[in-house]
Amino acid sequence: MSTSNVTSEALQLKLRQLLPSQQGFGTDLSASDTIIPIIDLTAAAEGSDVPSYLQTALAFGSQTVFQAQNNSVVVAQTPGFYRVTAFISMESNVTSSIPANFTLSDGVSSKEVFEALGVGGTAGVLSNFIDFNIFLTAGENCTAVSGSSDVFIRGSSRQIATANGVLVAPAGFNPQ
Repeated sequence: MSTSNVTSEALQLKLRQLLPSQQGFGTDLSASDTIIPIIDLTAAAEGSDVPSYLQTALAFGSQTVFQAQNNSVVVAQTPGFYRVTAFISMESNVTSSIPANFTLSDGVSSKEVFEALGVGGTAGVLSNFIDFNIFLTAGENCTAVSGSSDVFIRGSSRQIATANGVLVAPAGFNPQ
């Protein structure tokens, strides 16, 4: 069995990042030609982690309901990842186009994420179901905008992960 020092600054940096208590330890990394088996006893290793797609599930205690009709409503504004589901319904038998959209804003400018546009002069009711995910950083928000009393947006949002990517399980769910 031989031991040799590892002189990789990248590995040393990663060690200091992952093990901050070892930052000032002062010894170099070393490697051995002996194989040492490692047994992972964490929940991830036993397969009890919930797949990420299940963590986006709608849940009674996790939803924030919103409604917009001839106004704008903030759907989400805390940093993180969100799932937004909504139904847009609009009368289309008016003389001009009627906007219904979702925007992302940083407080200075806005960008449309989704827009449904009823074409004026066409009789009937138009409807769209939408389901999308967004990411917000500090100072950003997502807004539902109804441009007329003939446009009705109703839906819900749910945070599915923090800004650091830590998944947020649906309310009431406790994985075994």
